[in-house]
Amino acid sequence: MSDASFLTLERLTLAYGDTTAVKNLDLDIKRGELVALLGPSGCGKTTTMRSIAGLLKPKSGKIRLDGVDITHVGANKRAVGLVFQSYALFPHLSVFENVAFGLRLKKIPKTELEKRVWDGLKSVGLSKFADRKPAELSGGQQQRVALARSMVMEPKVLLLDEPLSNLDARLRLEMRTELQRVQKESGITMIFVTHDQVEALALADRIVVMLDGRIEQIGTPEQIFNAPVSAFVADFVGFENVFALEDGKLKTSRGLITLSKPAPVGIAGVAWRPNAIRLGEGPYRGTVRGTSFAGRTREYLLDTPLGPIKAEVDAGVPAHELGTSLDFNLPLEDAAQLSRFA
Repeated sequence: MSDASFLTLERLTLAYGDTTAVKNLDLDIKRGELVALLGPSGCGKTTTMRSIAGLLKPKSGKIRLDGVDITHVGANKRAVGLVFQSYALFPHLSVFENVAFGLRLKKIPKTELEKRVWDGLKSVGLSKFADRKPAELSGGQQQRVALARSMVMEPKVLLLDEPLSNLDARLRLEMRTELQRVQKESGITMIFVTHDQVEALALADRIVVMLDGRIEQIGTPEQIFNAPVSAFVADFVGFENVFALEDGKLKTSRGLITLSKPAPVGIAGVAWRPNAIRLGEGPYRGTVRGTSFAGRTREYLLDTPLGPIKAEVDAGVPAHELGTSLDFNLPLEDAAQLSRFA
């Protein structure tokens, strides 16, 4: 993988009428990367993908692909593939003809067309289904047909819009593996849009977390999961106990609360996952207001002077009943340190 940027978005601003959806977005993606645009509905991730595909004209800014400015290049001339959430297969065409459709429009010679289609079907494990119609396929197989149809066009970048959202849990797991395999074997640069943090963590080389049309954080799955930089990212990846800091103290609805250890200077907030909360030891105290069994763990919701605290312990530990008062600790060494809170 080259260190040079392959796809560059430079101060990209996107709007629908008078409503700005993305503002001054900068992003560099390397050749051969698998990148996830992650965030809640309305954060700008799909809008950004549409602009890369050429389906939405930028209000300002530039898009460069492989050294060429494609900002004002038509969608059909961008060498960018797009796999829709709905797959958009033609129900009356066979699998072979669905994959061949774009090649026929480009008037690719028959011998080359057939080779590319068969190679594409082989790459997604569907060679023996070439004569079937989409209705005769499972959801996962339909997804792979859509993937092959885009890949045989030999795009420089392949975009996938919520690629696994229509599949059940077992098929999602299978297709994650399939997408990774196809991407690594082909070396294609791939960008997928998702609101599912588990999916992004499992698939991506890098994750771009978005909120309100801006980038909150870019990093590897490990960086996003273990070291969120803002309160939003922390909450989004499972740090359910998130606090702003003021003068080194926790800022709560009931005032400032002193930590058991001094907080590092210069950080805006701290966050703990539920499994980092230590029950049965001080210096804080709370009352059990909710409990749920989650297989290997048991989850608690505590009412405390700091506000609601979510804790998680091994299910083998004797359970605490509703109304029980418990000591708990917030170990600073197990907290994510947030550089931004707003």
